[in-house]
Amino acid sequence: MSRSATKRDLAAADRLNSGAIHLLRGLRPVDQRAGLTAARLSALSVLVYGGPRPLGELAAVEDVRPPTMTGIVDGLVAAGLARRDPHPTSGRSVVVSATPAGQELMQAARAARLDAIAKALGSLDREARQAVRAAAPYLPALAVALADVLDADADRPE
Repeated sequence: MSRSATKRDLAAADRLNSGAIHLLRGLRPVDQRAGLTAARLSALSVLVYGGPRPLGELAAVEDVRPPTMTGIVDGLVAAGLARRDPHPTSGRSVVVSATPAGQELMQAARAARLDAIAKALGSLDREARQAVRAAAPYLPALAVALADVLDADADRPE
């Protein structure tokens, strides 16, 4: 079901956009404590929470070209955080997975993020804290809806 955005939807979208940018920017120092570049931390997150995948698929998920992902994975492998295994059906491809050390680092990085966000949430006044808590369960659905809208727009002839 497609419908046009209302003024209220656009105003909420503006606040969500700005809030998401500021939240991610505010979390950079927390992420930097993990000791990885943002690209490596993001790729490791995909592997830890999404499971092993072929290098080309990992590149697509992260929206980078395969040679770029090769460099990112090289760094993760050199740090002992990921490993490459032969693809079970393709001799030309490899499957990348997180090592136990990579899983441990990612879980610690996630815990640090959650702690920072929870502390910030706790610093809000009661009304704001309740509103954020009430909205939080709907953010994954919004992310799915956004992907669906963008896919539909991409499929629409110009």
